[in-house]
Amino acid sequence: MPAYMIVTAAIRDRDRFISGYGAAAAKLIGEFGGEYLLRGPGAECLEGDFGDGASMVISKWRDRDAIRRFWNSPAYAEVKKLRDGLADVQVLVIDGPDLIPGSG
Repeated sequence: MPAYMIVTAAIRDRDRFISGYGAAAAKLIGEFGGEYLLRGPGAECLEGDFGDGASMVISKWRDRDAIRRFWNSPAYAEVKKLRDGLADVQVLVIDGPDLIPGSG
C-alpha cells in the first residue's frame, strides 16, 4: 500500500530554503523512489496553531519502509542540515490508497 509523507513548513527565508534544502531534498526524494504530489506555499490554517501561511509538501512512496529508508539515510541527514534555522517543520507519514486513479 502506498504511503504519503506530508510536510508543513513555516519558512523564514524562502529563497535560501528552496535553493539549498529544497533542491537537495528533491533530488534525494527521487533517488529514494518518492514522487511529489504537491509543493506549494500559502496554506490556510482553519483550526490549530501550526500552518497558517506555511508551505505544504506531499510526496507519495511505495510504502512506509521506503519513507523510513529515505528519512534515516546518511544522505538525508546531511541534506536536513541545510534547513537549520530556516524553517519550523512538521512531518507526518500515513498509509493510504492511490490518490491519483491509475497511478501505481
